[in-house]
Amino acid sequence: MMKLDILVMAAHPDDAELGCSGTICAEIAKGKKVGILDFTRGELGTRGTPEIRLAESAEATKILGVHTRENLGFRDGFFVNDEEHLMKIIKVIRRYQPEVVLANAIDDRHPDHGKGSALAVDACFKSGLRMIETFEEDGTLQAAWRPKNVFHYIQDRYISPDFIVDISAFWDKKEASIRAFRSQFYDPSSSEPSSYLSSPEFLEFIESRSREFGHAIGVKYGEGFTSYRKLGVNSVLEFL
Repeated sequence: MMKLDILVMAAHPDDAELGCSGTICAEIAKGKKVGILDFTRGELGTRGTPEIRLAESAEATKILGVHTRENLGFRDGFFVNDEEHLMKIIKVIRRYQPEVVLANAIDDRHPDHGKGSALAVDACFKSGLRMIETFEEDGTLQAAWRPKNVFHYIQDRYISPDFIVDISAFWDKKEASIRAFRSQFYDPSSSEPSSYLSSPEFLEFIESRSREFGHAIGVKYGEGFTSYRKLGVNSVLEFL
């Protein structure tokens, strides 16, 4: 079992790259172990196929240097917050015992993002209840585990962040990890139908959002996060 510092949960392959890949790179550069858990294969996407999305996901994983990545194969567009789905996520949380979980935006243009956010929060809480039993594939009983914090990356809709991470040194990696999903984003040679994501303006928007968050804290690029509970510090000097 590899213990993770951070586990990123994402409703679709490419959510993590679009929402928080700069933060992923920043933490890995500090020696932290980071994993990604994709809930679906993105099979309802206008462009590409589930097989293509998985291959693109593998390429993005290499670019980011993520330590582990799994896909639970939930039904894109139709997964729900119920016992069956929760138990699968709880098993992953207990396997990797992350200190922090980064999850989808609490509300967004795509309904799966809000659903994925709520599912992640519920799973993180229930993972800490020892009376819920889960087992590894070899039959070993898993220990209860609750991450210390769940934070939500900001996606399509603007949400005022509770804090912003400086990703200026990792913008190039973030951009490369997004572009690894070639089937989804702007490609003038593609014969696939146009989509919301495939316009050249969409990637410009992603950069503009990162510049906006960066500007708010006096750096070039940033990624914003929200917290469903109040954050505390031991000293005001921690903000320096």
